[in-house]
Amino acid sequence: MATEDANRRLAALPESGYVYRTAWRVATGDIGSDLNLRLDGVARYIQEVGAENLVDAGEAEDHPHWLVQRTVIDVIEPIEFPNEVSFSRWCSALSTRWCTMRVDLVGSDGGRIETEGFWIAINAKTLTPQRATDSLIARFSTTTDEYRLKWRPWLQNPTVTDEAVPFALRRTDIDLFEHVTNTAYWHAIHEVMALEPEVCTPPYRAVIEYRKPIKYGEDVTIGWLRREGADAPAVDIAFTVGDEIRAAALLRKL
Repeated sequence: MATEDANRRLAALPESGYVYRTAWRVATGDIGSDLNLRLDGVARYIQEVGAENLVDAGEAEDHPHWLVQRTVIDVIEPIEFPNEVSFSRWCSALSTRWCTMRVDLVGSDGGRIETEGFWIAINAKTLTPQRATDSLIARFSTTTDEYRLKWRPWLQNPTVTDEAVPFALRRTDIDLFEHVTNTAYWHAIHEVMALEPEVCTPPYRAVIEYRKPIKYGEDVTIGWLRREGADAPAVDIAFTVGDEIRAAALLRKL
């Protein structure tokens, strides 16, 4: 189930302040059979744009590691192949150890996808949040007036699911922290989307919130429940290992 936060529109592109911009062509390995950019491709792109953004801001050395707590992807209009994608990335809220970063993707020949990630600066040795530098805070704060960002879940862990399938992990799904990568979760979301296609007709929203890392060798199950809402159906998704929910997700129409 989702809270009201899961229904709100994402922050608009600011008229001033530090907005990082870049562009590249859609890669053939990131499209589905319909020639549209897949969600796992979107997740990979926004992570790469974030890495570029830190280099551009001069903050990559002091902040090399970030952990995403929530990713929101709003597919307003699909981005098809072939297409060049323009990216705009800016901070929509922050605190001293974490921030929400918006990334908009706009196709040169049509298509628009809006995203937001809740990112936590991580100390690689202790795997705990670390304070951002004053220079990063000063630069990122130019696009927001929310400086006391707190973590607040958008999703509740599903207590009941109607369908469930196993999701096998590959060694290539593991990152340097020995956790399942962000994009691997989106591979699983696509498995559900294939079985609930009408929920994912644009415009639609997809959200993942990460509760506890999944490691290689664990037996992962994807369970989901379709809800017939007042306006349109939605799908609640749980990533479970045994009886423990490691991540929750939502698919819904916008």
